[in-house]
Amino acid sequence: MSATITPVDTTRPAPSAGRPLLQWLVRPGAAALSGVLLFLSFPPRPLWWLVLPGFALLGWTLRGRGPKAALGLGYLAGLGFLLPLLIWTGVEVGPVPWLALAALEALFVAVTCVGIAAVSRLPVWPVWGAAVWIAGEAARAHVPFGGFPWGKIAFGQADGFFLPLAAVGGTPLLSFAVALCGFGLYETLRQVLVRRRTGELPRGTAVVALLCLLVPVAAGLAARPLVDDSAEDGTATVAAIQGNVPRLGFDFNAQRRAVLDNHAERTEQLADDVAAGKAPQPDFVLWPENSSDLDPYRNGDARRVIDAAVKAIGVPTVVGAVVTPETGKLRNTLIEWDPARGPVDTYDKRHVQPFGEYIPLRPLVRIFNADVDRVRRDFGPGHKVGVFDLAGTKVGLVTCYEAAFDDAARDTVTNGAQLISVPSNNATFGRSEMTYQQLAMSRVRAVEHSRSVVVPVTSGVSAVIMPDGRIVQQTKMFTPDALVAEVPLRSSLTPATRLGVWPEVALLLLAAGALGKVTVSAVRGWRQRKAGRGAADAG
Repeated sequence: MSATITPVDTTRPAPSAGRPLLQWLVRPGAAALSGVLLFLSFPPRPLWWLVLPGFALLGWTLRGRGPKAALGLGYLAGLGFLLPLLIWTGVEVGPVPWLALAALEALFVAVTCVGIAAVSRLPVWPVWGAAVWIAGEAARAHVPFGGFPWGKIAFGQADGFFLPLAAVGGTPLLSFAVALCGFGLYETLRQVLVRRRTGELPRGTAVVALLCLLVPVAAGLAARPLVDDSAEDGTATVAAIQGNVPRLGFDFNAQRRAVLDNHAERTEQLADDVAAGKAPQPDFVLWPENSSDLDPYRNGDARRVIDAAVKAIGVPTVVGAVVTPETGKLRNTLIEWDPARGPVDTYDKRHVQPFGEYIPLRPLVRIFNADVDRVRRDFGPGHKVGVFDLAGTKVGLVTCYEAAFDDAARDTVTNGAQLISVPSNNATFGRSEMTYQQLAMSRVRAVEHSRSVVVPVTSGVSAVIMPDGRIVQQTKMFTPDALVAEVPLRSSLTPATRLGVWPEVALLLLAAGALGKVTVSAVRGWRQRKAGRGAADAG
């Protein structure tokens, strides 16, 4: 497809020409507002559709801007989005880590917006702009310190119209479709205003704008048949235990035995309910991450408590434990506990959380916040994909923070998982929106891989999610509970599962191609101007 670059309008008056200051603040205000709209589209609010005017406003803010202006406007948009989205990171440690994280992540958005502004001069720019947005999300998901995918636009779409696209191309395609539709909305409105102002509108330009708006909608409709919650491999009755914690915040760790006892007692209560006919007998039981912060391999008392609870319920149970070897790093481990044989298999969390489970650059970070020393001994990552065979059901394991990473859930499914468990511990984040944001990720993963997803959490919200993303059971926060549900088991692979990283790679190549064309055109223009100045000097 051939493309030409629209020249930058150099006829705009400078601020000194008398334009009121308020008028010069409109575009920065619009940039910040676009970010706020992106934030408001995320759970727990069911306002997923606000993402479309958010991207439309961002498109208006950036179209035709130069690199410096786009960088500043993009940073404002990033702050408007990420400051409120990530406020939970400062619940227990104060505002410094929250502000530092949001400021760093907003830089990625700012650089992304420079790219969007650059490609906005190309024909069919909403396509290239949406691809550049995906490139920015991919960068945030990989660097620094292993990346921070929180805030992917796809994770705000658990209730959205576009959700079925997750089954086609995973979170990259879902985010791309949403961004394309939002940019297409702006371009369509812009063409309408041009028509009103000039009375003329090239048919091809109008059609392209309308297609950018409508194709993602049509694609969302076309993908709906891929969303299926039928039981291909029969069903399993699963129980998720939420034992609750003795107190909110970091101090819950001070009563590690109480946390373990809470989960053991709630499991034994479920066993009593089963015996009394008040609850169905589960095929297996899932405890949350950190349900035993006492290492059962080294602490005989913890082992006896767990063993008694598992024997009472009489089925395989997955226990979240902190394993403390004598040397080396700690392990955030899920243990398959058999009622007859005890611990029989383990899975070590692969994506450990920087500044939460380990502290990079500890001496430097300590200067800004002494709370880093709450993490006295770093956790190390595991390397094995987690799939347990629980009473004949292959259960994939994705521990808490890992739900944000595309490879974590996909690896379990390609290794045979018929169901996914996302054991989590959100107690350190109080009653913030964090738990709802993370629950939305699990709903997107359910549709992406067409698997039931069970989310046992220490303090809530625990939930049972169908392969179509519906929540059929959930708990209240900071309330002991047990969810027991019959869920469908599935073994077929969605296109997203089969394709893996390729949809993201394709979108990255699309973005690179558009940015490459802009760069080549800019260099050619610079050379022509330089040659013209040389000729004028020679004359």
